[in-house]
Amino acid sequence: MLSAKITNNGAKALFCLTMLVFGTVGIVRVNLPFPSSFIALARALIACIVISIILLIKRERLDKSVIRTSLPVLCISGVVIGANWITLFEAYRYTSVATATLCYYMAPVFVIFLSPIVLHERLTMKKLICAGVAVAGMVLVSGVLGGGDVSFIGLAFALSSAVLYTSVILMNKRISNVPPLTRTLMQMLSATITLLPYTLLTENVANFEFTMPSVGLLLVLGAFHTGVAYVIYFGTMRKLTAQSVALFSYIDPASAVIMSAVVLGESLSFATIIGAILILGATIISELNFKKK
Repeated sequence: MLSAKITNNGAKALFCLTMLVFGTVGIVRVNLPFPSSFIALARALIACIVISIILLIKRERLDKSVIRTSLPVLCISGVVIGANWITLFEAYRYTSVATATLCYYMAPVFVIFLSPIVLHERLTMKKLICAGVAVAGMVLVSGVLGGGDVSFIGLAFALSSAVLYTSVILMNKRISNVPPLTRTLMQMLSATITLLPYTLLTENVANFEFTMPSVGLLLVLGAFHTGVAYVIYFGTMRKLTAQSVALFSYIDPASAVIMSAVVLGESLSFATIIGAILILGATIISELNFKKK
C-alpha cells in the first residue's frame, strides 16, 4: 500500500497524520450509540476485512510456519486488545476524552516499571524519575486533588485500559519474527473471535437502532482508524528511528486533548493542562537519548 520509494520526510508526515487519526478515536466513540463491546467487535471485524484486502492487493501470503510458532502469544494479545478497546471506550463514556486518553497514556510508564522484571531491561535513574513525574501528572489529570465531581469509574476504566495496553506492548516485544500486517491480522482475528460470543451473550444486538450516521461511523472506525491507519503506522514505522517513533507517538494524546476541547467543548482545567504537560513531557524525555554521538 505504501510505496517503497517513500522518502524519510514523507514517512514522518504520514506517521504524524496517523497519530492525528488515532487522536480522534474518542470523538468517534462518544458519537456512537452502541455498547462498548459491540463497537470493539465491529472495529476488529472491519479491520480484519480491510487488512485482508490489503494483503490480497499486495499479494502477500501468510507464512503459516511463522504464525504457528507465535500463535499462542498472537491469540492472547488479540484477546487483550479487544478487552483494551472495551475498557477504553467505557472510559470515554464515564469521563472526558481528554482525561481518559491521558490516563491511557500511562501505559508507557507502566512499561518502564515492568520492563526490568518482564524483559530484563535496566531501569535507569532518568526513566525512574520520568515515571514518577508522569504519575504525578496523572493524579492532576484525574482531578482527585481538586475536590470536584470525579468519575472514579471512568478513571478505573482508563487505567485498566492502560494496564491492558501495557500487556499488549510487552507481548508484542516477544513477537519479532511475524511481519506487521500478518501480526495485526492475527490479533484482529483473535479479538473478533473472542468479542463475538461475549457481545452476543451480553447484548441484545437485535434491538440496536442502526442509522446511516452510526453505521458510517462504525465503518470509519474499523476501516480508517484501524485497518488503513494500522497499515500506514507499521509501514512508516520501519523507515523511522525508534526515537522519532516514540516522539511522534505523543501527537495522539496531545491532539486528543485539543480536539476534545474544540470539537466536544470539554473544559480543560489548569490542573489538567499541567498534568498533561507532566505526563507527555516525562514520557517523551524518558525516550530521548541526550548522549553525544
